[in-house]
Amino acid sequence: MAALAAAVGVSAGCSRKAASADAPPPAMAVKFVVAQLMSVPDTTEYLAQLRSRHSATINPQVEGQVTKIFVASGDSVKSGQPLMQIDPLKQEATVGSQVATRTSKEATVRLAQIQYERAEKLYAAGVNSKQDLDTAKTALDTAKADLDSLDAQVRVERVQLHYFEVTSPMNGIVGDVPVRVGDRVTVASLLTTVDQPGDLEAYINIPVERSKDLRLGLTVDLLDTAGNVLSKTQLTFLSPQVNPDTQSILAKAEVDNRKGQLRTAEVTRARITWSRHEGPVVPVIAVTRINGQSFAFVAVDEGKGMVARQRLIRVGQVLGNDYAVLDGVKPGDRLIVSGAQALADGTPVVEAAQETAKP
Repeated sequence: MAALAAAVGVSAGCSRKAASADAPPPAMAVKFVVAQLMSVPDTTEYLAQLRSRHSATINPQVEGQVTKIFVASGDSVKSGQPLMQIDPLKQEATVGSQVATRTSKEATVRLAQIQYERAEKLYAAGVNSKQDLDTAKTALDTAKADLDSLDAQVRVERVQLHYFEVTSPMNGIVGDVPVRVGDRVTVASLLTTVDQPGDLEAYINIPVERSKDLRLGLTVDLLDTAGNVLSKTQLTFLSPQVNPDTQSILAKAEVDNRKGQLRTAEVTRARITWSRHEGPVVPVIAVTRINGQSFAFVAVDEGKGMVARQRLIRVGQVLGNDYAVLDGVKPGDRLIVSGAQALADGTPVVEAAQETAKP
């Protein structure tokens, strides 16, 4: 009898263990959000260089050696203010030589005038022939023409002498000054730039692959390093040609810089919005990355209660605290946003009780 009782006890214990093993695990309390449809933009970021809309590149109009530099980078200048001096000694000598030659030409004109007046009197008295009078008149006209021609040359050389002093064409701020005193410059040398503060223009090189999507009026957001929008604008110019070196198309966007947040020659991020479409979004905290792929747990009602199902999804850009979903999630899906680290595919879940605010 004792042995029989012991056997019955062992059998009952095994039955309880088997029943416990077959029982489903307790449901885990999780929080989830329902995927919603939103207006999702199709955007791409590029680098943009900012340039002043009112900028002048200063090149010399004559060749020579730089003898003086009157300004430094960042100086404010007025229209007509001297920027640099190119050695004018050779040109001054040329002008001086022509002025001396002019004095000689004036003396020749005076002599020709006297000779003509004398020939005119002699012709009137019947002493000289008409041919002698015409010869004197031709000599006078030739002398006057030579003097006028020299006067024109002197004016040209004096204007050329003016170019040896490089002046600012407008009010503005002096840019970089790459030349130094003693440098020899030509008409192709860059001396500096003068930029007027105020509105800028963003120069963006768009890969030719997106040429079919380019059009005037596309929204452009200039971003800082944290992704915050510094300025919102739109495309105002599209180059009709492709740059053969970079296989890109130059696009420009006017930038309102009245707040002075941006500077000329600054390189910043430009986000172009190509189009918008309706699509689901999921919170960033609901997405995990495994081997370069994105996964999310979705709470699915399978009849006996909700279970967590791990789902491979394809996400796009970040929109605030959400990912735009390209594939794998439909509007109305319940995305688990808490406790996902302890979940496995098929784990029973239940919605956690909402916390009430304490008074």
